[in-house]
Amino acid sequence: MSTTATAKKIGPVLATFMVANNMIGSGFFLLPATLARSGAVTVFSWLIGTLLAVALGGAFARLARQYPDLNSPDDYIRPSLGRDMGFLATTAYWLSSWVGNNAIAVAAVGYLVILLPVGDGAGVQLAGQVLLIWSMFALNLLGPRNIARFQSFCVVFGLLPVAAILIAGWAYFDPDIYRAGWNVSGESDAAVAIGSLATVFWAFIGLETGAMVAGVVRNPERNVPIATLGGILLAGVVYMVSSVLMMGIVPVEQLASSSAPFALVAGQMFGVWAIPVIAAAAALKATGTLGGWMLVTGESGARAAQRGFLPAIFGRLLKNGAAGPGLLIVVISMTLIAFTTVSDTVGSQFETIINMAVTLVVMAYAAAGLSLLLGNRAHPAGRRERLLGMGALIACGLLVWSTPIETLMGAAIIALLALAAFRGFSRRREDPTPR
Repeated sequence: MSTTATAKKIGPVLATFMVANNMIGSGFFLLPATLARSGAVTVFSWLIGTLLAVALGGAFARLARQYPDLNSPDDYIRPSLGRDMGFLATTAYWLSSWVGNNAIAVAAVGYLVILLPVGDGAGVQLAGQVLLIWSMFALNLLGPRNIARFQSFCVVFGLLPVAAILIAGWAYFDPDIYRAGWNVSGESDAAVAIGSLATVFWAFIGLETGAMVAGVVRNPERNVPIATLGGILLAGVVYMVSSVLMMGIVPVEQLASSSAPFALVAGQMFGVWAIPVIAAAAALKATGTLGGWMLVTGESGARAAQRGFLPAIFGRLLKNGAAGPGLLIVVISMTLIAFTTVSDTVGSQFETIINMAVTLVVMAYAAAGLSLLLGNRAHPAGRRERLLGMGALIACGLLVWSTPIETLMGAAIIALLALAAFRGFSRRREDPTPR
């Protein structure tokens, strides 16, 4: 029996690609346009961001060793930091997932409008985002199996044409174009490199998934750290190479104003016929990513409700296992975010949303680092745990430092309101007022 169970588990290579695939999403298709507003100097942001992600990945790999069956931030945070911090981390992670879903929708629609004769104005972008969000909600109602099939189809047919650009693109790379767009921000190189950290870190959200699926990995004590760190480095290299390549083919001014940077580069390389091909592939991959992350949002919301962190409606599942009523509330909230973040350019709207999502998820990452640093009775903190925990906290501190103050204030207000609501409702459940 144990042999069969072991045979069904995955090894370090598959686990590494799984972690990397979870990070290579909408940022792959739209971040080059967002970063082009600052210039090619953001390659340093990629280098620093990758190192920060490695620091956080090391902490999560250690937590996976201590808690091999974990499936929620609360599992490893509550024993060290208590119920309130467990609630904050779990809720922040859940909020970041569905706030970030809007960014994925922005990326998908940015490429879809290339294929349709509808223009690319703010109104068209907004209508497309709302339509795509509700379409993926409808698909999620059909159950997790159908979403998994759809996502697999999107990955296969969405990445192949884009991979061709990354392979063939170096023949079209122009060092003069790259140097001319080195820094167009008007700020120092150091200021741009640090200031863009929160933006590039959107690419690394999902680094914790290796720890979350430790139960399906063979020899997790050895292979989860390999998969986590290997997946982070693989994703970091892919993102960095694509960003450098594109800024050396198309001037950053053109790249920054594009809603579909990969399609723009394809047209520059192969001619106009390649633009709709790449646009369709990128839109397909981003749409599949949106469907998959919406499933994650529903599942994480259901687990949070089961722990008493969210209202019971979020824990109600349909007969096929789909998150119905709770996901409906999330989709309505996503629609409101689409309206409140609409912008003249896709890159600007994308940056606004991902900065908020990154700030929220960093709260959960910081709590993970602190829990590892402090330890608990069952898992006391040794020297390695303290080093990894401190490294994770330093990484989170740098990410917070690079985040706009307005975004930090918004995230802090959300966290305080959520905690106040949780304490109020939990007190009512524990100490009901006599009638």
